[in-house]
Amino acid sequence: MKNLIVRTITGVIFVAAIVSCFLRPQAMILLFALITALTTWEFCGLVNDRVAQTSINRLICTVAAVYFFLAVCGYVSGLTPTSAVFIPYLLTIVYLFISELYLKQKNPLNNWAYTMFSQMYIALPFSMVGVLAFNSGADGNVHFNYLIPLSVFIFLWVSDTGAYCVGSLIGKHKLFPRISPGKSWEGSIGGGVFVVAAACIISYFDQLQTSNLSESGMQAASLMPMWKWIGLGLTVCIFGTWGDLVESLFKRTLGIKDSGNILPGHGGMLDRFDSSLMALPAAVIYLYTVSLV
Repeated sequence: MKNLIVRTITGVIFVAAIVSCFLRPQAMILLFALITALTTWEFCGLVNDRVAQTSINRLICTVAAVYFFLAVCGYVSGLTPTSAVFIPYLLTIVYLFISELYLKQKNPLNNWAYTMFSQMYIALPFSMVGVLAFNSGADGNVHFNYLIPLSVFIFLWVSDTGAYCVGSLIGKHKLFPRISPGKSWEGSIGGGVFVVAAACIISYFDQLQTSNLSESGMQAASLMPMWKWIGLGLTVCIFGTWGDLVESLFKRTLGIKDSGNILPGHGGMLDRFDSSLMALPAAVIYLYTVSLV
């Protein structure tokens, strides 16, 4: 009972922090920069502790990941319009490769692999939050749009809730028993149905917001028609499930149950954001693809 209360309180605070940060671009950037730092730090610590003959530079990997996130946000928002903002990051990556020539580690190949994995698995996906949030408008200016990145997290939460409820009631056929015995096909399909409903609600809110702006004399167009919202929701649902499975495989390989204990009742940062690490890049790919339609 006590664990349920702790888990609930942590979950409420977590959701409130994510939702409220999208009200202002500065808050969003600061919060996700912190999330990127904590997740990368946790990942590097797990690798150094659990992978034999492997020692990656935890501090530099974390700083590089945060810098990459900030550089992407600065570039897509127009704050730093030149791509030269990425040069320090590239220099850092080059340093991490060359440094292995002098450190005389037992397995430099492992160090290189996990160093780059920390950037591709964590820094790159989280930077997609900025890509989703900052968009060029018809007037040629960059605008901050909170609804699309926020909807990705809403879809993930709804999918998890729907999958748990349906799976608990009628789940019989295992989705991926080798990696995650608790997931079922029935639960995953149920989560998808919940997501479709959530996408319809978000689409209605999008249309309502557009109508209110038009009535106030401001020119505005809805972000997407309903079918595109539904497509985004299903994309997030599917890739979010794969993200969960990828992290489960990572933990099984390391022989651990939770990635950490920073979030009481929820485990570590990777445990909490595993789904989003696949869903965020997938959402960007989907939106850029449908924009061509």
